[in-house]
Amino acid sequence: MATAPRQFLSDLFDAAVAAADPLKALRGNLPARPKGRTVVVGAGKGAAQLAQAFETLWDGPIEGVVVTRYGYGAPCKAIKVLEAAHPVPDAAGIAAAAALKDAVRDLESDDLVIALICGGGSSLLPDPPGGLTLNDLQELNEALLASGEPISVMNDIRKCFSEINGGRLAELAAPASVCTFVVSDVPGDDPGAVASGPTVIDRPDPAAVRTMIAARGIVLPASCVSFLERLETSPPADATSLSTQVIASAALSLDAAAELARARGVNAWVMSDRIEGEARDVARVHAALALQTAKTGFPHDAPVVLLSGGETTVTLRHKGRGGRNSEFQLALALAVEGHDGIHALAADTDGIDGSEDNAGAFVDGSTATQMRSAKVDPQHHLHGNDAYSAFAAIGDLFVTGPTGTNVNDFRAILIGTPPD
Repeated sequence: MATAPRQFLSDLFDAAVAAADPLKALRGNLPARPKGRTVVVGAGKGAAQLAQAFETLWDGPIEGVVVTRYGYGAPCKAIKVLEAAHPVPDAAGIAAAAALKDAVRDLESDDLVIALICGGGSSLLPDPPGGLTLNDLQELNEALLASGEPISVMNDIRKCFSEINGGRLAELAAPASVCTFVVSDVPGDDPGAVASGPTVIDRPDPAAVRTMIAARGIVLPASCVSFLERLETSPPADATSLSTQVIASAALSLDAAAELARARGVNAWVMSDRIEGEARDVARVHAALALQTAKTGFPHDAPVVLLSGGETTVTLRHKGRGGRNSEFQLALALAVEGHDGIHALAADTDGIDGSEDNAGAFVDGSTATQMRSAKVDPQHHLHGNDAYSAFAAIGDLFVTGPTGTNVNDFRAILIGTPPD
């Protein structure tokens, strides 16, 4: 891939991430200081950076605790930062869930809870209901991650197996006011779906979840199936004052990337911020749109960049390496093979694609050919869910490290060459 297109795509990614910067997102959105205590709680892959930004902006005393993924911490003065496992929960997550619940207990009506919520919080706050164990939740998460189901479906199921999510943390904080700030990583920006909504009172009916699981053919661990069969609807407890605001999202980040592209003389088409589906299938649709645009100049003449966000999924068929963005890119590489003038970047805005060390990967019309020259069969690696190894073999992984935010997938397909 030529240096100019790759740098251009990297710059668009940086613009998308910068638009979701915690300090920028929180500034101007903070509530008035309460008469009583200010307690901060939070969960997600960007929770530590949100807590750090909140400490910078808040002009009064604070206390509290947040949990983030291992290696994603940031130094805070008054807010304790815990780390736990993602995407499959561990014992540190159990302790973190207990710490957040302890932080909001015994509050008064003059107190204020600030909840800083972003993607990844579901697995970082395991809190199994009676009769279930951490091992049950680990098996549940592994089954959901392998299912290929959209995040909205996964989190509706997860809410049934939690004593903290679905708004239960907010209920525990009553009679204090709860102000929730959400960095959305879900298509459609439903705040109750982000991190399974610990402070957003929104719980699915267990009977509806059972029906959904059966209709979709989702296979859950026997212990979880047995628990769900016994689970009945529980009305929400009273919560005095709740407010929720989405302060960063894929839509805002894609708009920022499009603005930068246009400023550099490249047309931009934001296709959607809420794309879901099997990563390899979504890639083929993106390839078809890119090839059509390259051929016809519709909806924009080259140079043009096609932008999209959302959250694709991968149905695990084999135990290869690589997340959904790498798999998207490998399927895209096969679909655009031999077509000059097409360059693409797909990456997770938190800096980690799945459980590997890359955010995503670069692709152009020669990628698949380069892989074969390196004795790598791209079709075989796609079949084996092993996109990471394929891109590593030709040096086209995109590595950023943790970014401190998370507005999910970022995809950019450049047609033509940016002006100098």
